[in-house]
Amino acid sequence: MTQTHLITGAGSGIGLAIARRLADRGDRLVLLGRSDARAAELADLFPNAVGVAADLREPAELAGALADRLPEAIDTVIHGAGVVELGPVSDLSVAAWTDQLTVNLIAAAELTRLALPAVRTARGQILFVNSGAGLTAHPSWSAYAASKHGLKALADALRGEESANGVRVTTVYPGRTATPMQAEVHRQEGRDYDPAAFIDPESVATTALAALDLPRDALVPDVSVRPGPR
Repeated sequence: MTQTHLITGAGSGIGLAIARRLADRGDRLVLLGRSDARAAELADLFPNAVGVAADLREPAELAGALADRLPEAIDTVIHGAGVVELGPVSDLSVAAWTDQLTVNLIAAAELTRLALPAVRTARGQILFVNSGAGLTAHPSWSAYAASKHGLKALADALRGEESANGVRVTTVYPGRTATPMQAEVHRQEGRDYDPAAFIDPESVATTALAALDLPRDALVPDVSVRPGPR
C-alpha cells in the first residue's frame, strides 16, 4: 500500500538515502526545503514528491508555512535535517548554541506537533535521525550534543504520550557516516576526510526502513548504527 512520508533533510546524506528508498517503492514524499527554490529542487529529485518551503531556522513560522500544505494522513515523519558547529564551551558563541538547538531540536519538536494529527490519523510513526552524540558528549561537541540529547528526550517523551494513539516513535543513532555533514565536521576539526572510513548512508537507511516496516505488533524504540570492522 502506498504511504505518505514527511521528510526533512532529504537533499543529502542519510535523509537523501531514506527518501530515495521510499520513492523507489512508489511512496509519496512531502519534502521540506528552506525556500521555495530549494523545495522545488527537492521535489524534482523524486517521483511522487512535493516540496514545501519551511525554514527550520524559524520554527515559529512553521505553522504558517505548513498551513493547508500537510496531507490529512501521514504515515511517517522523518527528521533528517541537522546542523553542526564544533568548539569548546569557552569559545562557542550564543549564535552557535542557538542555531543548533533551534534546527536540531526546537524545529523538530514544532514540526512534530504540527504533523501529529495527520500521523495519528494514519496510526503512523515518527523517526528521529539522531547521532552518537545524542548518547555521549565529547570535547568540542557540547552544543551539538546538547541538541541531540534534547532530541532523545523529545522522542522518549513523545513515545509514551502517543502510544495510546497508535503512533510509534523510533530514534536512530548513527555513528560517523559519510555525509556532507561529516565532511564539514572534518573541515572544522582540521582533518583530512576519507568517506570510505565511515558508515555508508545507505546502511543507515536500511536500518531506518527496517524499523519503519516492522509489523504493527512490535516497535524499535532506539537503534544504534556503528562503523563495522575494516
